[in-house]
Amino acid sequence: MLIVRKNLREMIMTIPEVLTKMIAFSDGNIHDIDHLIRVWTYAKTIGELENVDKETLFIIEAAAITHDIACPLCREKYGNTEGKYQEEEGKKLVRDFLSDTDMREDQIDRISFLVGHHHSLNDIDGIDYQILIEADYIANAIENSYEKKNIEKFISSIMETKSGIKLVKDIFMI
Repeated sequence: MLIVRKNLREMIMTIPEVLTKMIAFSDGNIHDIDHLIRVWTYAKTIGELENVDKETLFIIEAAAITHDIACPLCREKYGNTEGKYQEEEGKKLVRDFLSDTDMREDQIDRISFLVGHHHSLNDIDGIDYQILIEADYIANAIENSYEKKNIEKFISSIMETKSGIKLVKDIFMI
């Protein structure tokens, strides 16, 4: 389903189109593809359960899909995918990645900001940012077998959405 702007001739790229473009960009790296799908699924679920508006959900989903866009470059350039490198490189890469879409500039700006801050836990400035942080943490905790005490600390110090907290408690049986 395409989201149509006021001018019916202008179409916004759909989330499935962003997803398939990002999967192609991942160049067959199954770990990266699995991770982005996990984060996207958790982010979409939390966003819908928190009843965010359609525009915000679109931004959340697009940012979740593209949040680790810099990982291949970081592995090649720095030899690792450390968060600060992902943020620095990712905000530029996602802007280029979305530049040939018909997304509005303000949408691309926000997605770029979120990708460029998805490892920064201070100064979370919106529900879209909060949900991306929570969804990425849940996926990372699963993939990296985080200890229960670390998960509990994250819940008490960073998590804010009722839906995200319930999800993480249900997943990890806390």
